Amino acid sequence: MKKTIATLIIGLFASAAFAQTPAPATTPAPAAAPAADQSAPPKPAKKHKKAKKSAHKEMKADATAAAK
Repeated sequence: MKKTIATLIIGLFASAAFAQTPAPATTPAPAAAPAADQSAPPKPAKKHKKAKKSAHKEMKADATAAAK
């Protein structure tokens, strides 16, 4: 029983010592190339609902005219 307790205590000391060691040094990441333009493109102006409906009607009319 004394050997088991001694082994557990030694294991605790070893794990504590291992946990306190500093992490290995990593190599620095390569520098990223600078982006030419990081701004988002401007959003188009919103159209009125009536304009959407009339455009939809025009597309239907064009499709039926093309089918004839």
